[in-house]
Amino acid sequence: MSKKIPRWLGFDKQSDYVRTYFFNTNMRASIHMSLIVIVLEIWMIVRMLNQYFSGQLPKPFSYYFSNYLIFYIVLLSSGIFMLVCALLHIRGKLKRRWIGTLAKWLFAGISLYFGIRISIGDYTKGEQILTFLTMELFVMCLFVWRPFVGFLILTLTYLFYVSRISGIAPVSGAYSVLSKLSEYTPEEAYEKLQAIRETRGLSQATQINLFTMWLSTLIISFSNYHKTLTQALKDEHLEEVNAYLNKISVNDELTGIHNMVFFRSEAEKLLGYITTDKENIVFLYFDIENFKYYNEKYGFHEGNELLRKVAKMIDSAFTGSLVSRLSDDHFVVLTRYDGCDEIIRTLGAKIHEFQREVHLELKCGAYRPMQEEETIDPSVACDRARFACNSIKKRYEQTFQMYDKTLEDRFHLKQYIINSIDTAIESGYIKVFYQPVVNTADRSIVGLEALARWQDPNYGLLPPGVFIEILEEHRLIHKLDQCIIQQVCRDYREAADKGLAFAPVSLNFSRLDFELCDIVGYFEEKAREYGVPQEYLDVEITESALSDQQNLLQAAMRRLRQDGYKVWLDDFGSGYSSLNFLKDYQFDVLKIDMKFLSGFSDNLKTRPILQNIVNLTQQLDMVSLTEGVETPEQFDFLAKIGCSRAQGYLFSKPVPIADLRERIDKGELHVNARYTAISA
Repeated sequence: MSKKIPRWLGFDKQSDYVRTYFFNTNMRASIHMSLIVIVLEIWMIVRMLNQYFSGQLPKPFSYYFSNYLIFYIVLLSSGIFMLVCALLHIRGKLKRRWIGTLAKWLFAGISLYFGIRISIGDYTKGEQILTFLTMELFVMCLFVWRPFVGFLILTLTYLFYVSRISGIAPVSGAYSVLSKLSEYTPEEAYEKLQAIRETRGLSQATQINLFTMWLSTLIISFSNYHKTLTQALKDEHLEEVNAYLNKISVNDELTGIHNMVFFRSEAEKLLGYITTDKENIVFLYFDIENFKYYNEKYGFHEGNELLRKVAKMIDSAFTGSLVSRLSDDHFVVLTRYDGCDEIIRTLGAKIHEFQREVHLELKCGAYRPMQEEETIDPSVACDRARFACNSIKKRYEQTFQMYDKTLEDRFHLKQYIINSIDTAIESGYIKVFYQPVVNTADRSIVGLEALARWQDPNYGLLPPGVFIEILEEHRLIHKLDQCIIQQVCRDYREAADKGLAFAPVSLNFSRLDFELCDIVGYFEEKAREYGVPQEYLDVEITESALSDQQNLLQAAMRRLRQDGYKVWLDDFGSGYSSLNFLKDYQFDVLKIDMKFLSGFSDNLKTRPILQNIVNLTQQLDMVSLTEGVETPEQFDFLAKIGCSRAQGYLFSKPVPIADLRERIDKGELHVNARYTAISA
């Protein structure tokens, strides 16, 4: 309540926008008011001059000039001055606001004095005081005043006016006596006129009328102020919203530098200028290496603070260039090529100042438009710079990479994979290759891993390390995995119909499969469609997938196990929290990463580590499987320590199902007796 009263009286502090809004409102209102006053005063001057020169006014010209014309001229002049100031302001030519404010106060003051001066004369003649009331309404209701200012102006002018007319005996009573002079004796008439002369002060009716007008005008003035203030605040809020929307449309909300919408727009303009030296420009793409781990360790607040610091650092380093945040911890710059290598090295050194326990590295990829390019698409240029940057990820000795012919070929291959995955699936270019999983007891095949291969008519056989990573990056991997599921089920059905051998197949699910589609639902649907029993299909989930999608994957794994399918933990030991996964999840098979066998003969630590992992799987009632087996020595060791299964080039590379059957027929491989022949 203590704050509302000062605000209601207009004592609150107003923003620049609100003060400007009030000023503009008063300037617009003054146009109408000054025009009315100008017209009226010109009419009054012309009328009085006409009456004087026509002989209707008996007194000397000096009398009418000093008592009337001078006031008409002063008010007319102030009205003209007010009108000129208002028009100049509206046209944007009046830069000094104090001149307009002075004109308003001068015009208002003269108008009020004119109203008081004229109405005093009218009152003494027994006429109405309309001039005073009109000027009060003009000044207080057309102009907008703070409530306390309006109160002071109204009160002071009314008190001044009342004090002046209180000492004047109105002549209306004398006129009444004189009009009835024949009805009175000379003595009675003299006494009545003497009584009227001695009467001073205002009648009760006049006092009530004046108070009513004062109160009414004050209320209208207050209402006008608060109505204008409400509209001003509403418009200010809209301006702030629009300003915010305009800002975020071109600026990144987090870092404050420009966003990609602005970057693309301005880059297109810049590249379109004739004066732009296109041979000396370069697109740079920056990526903060290990930012994800920094975020995980210190939280999003600290991560955001790091992004703001890096954004400011890059923006300051490339003053005068086009700098924007692309997304996450990625920034792009369009600048001159000359001298940029030194700036990049300096930025690479400065990033270390922000790191704590997490090692940070600023990777940079660069793309210079080729001379034969007639037009340059900023989006494509940034994509190529990003491709160059991504090519040196995890290479801690390299922080800068220029986009070159080798990367150009890889870039085109990447675009080809993205654009052709649907065609490849429909045309049968995606093939399933099978790699056997053998029992360490008798080397018989007890399982198969289904691996995707792309036999392309243009590029030949594409290695999975190329297209799988690209499909995951562009969130298309679920299409490939669905294709593999269907082919595996079809191969089983063909073997069952022909009574051929077929071992259980494990399929790799990407972590994105669980986001992009109902991969479990699709998997079960195809199994039912081709009549594949649950024991012939297993699911492999990588350790890295578990760290990203814990809640989603836990539900999916429960669903698979409840429906009778086995779930494998793939690439065990490749991450940093494998033991936690064994504690929190239930797996049927533990697939030990092939990295444990690298340097098997030379690294003495390998054997006890493998021994303990195998012992752990036995204690947890899991089947152990080691991949990457290439030598008899490795296989014999695994069999000796009790590892249940093995997989690797020692037995077979991934091959088409037909080649695998051919090797089985030749006796090079043999299938476990349980799977030598399956029937429909």
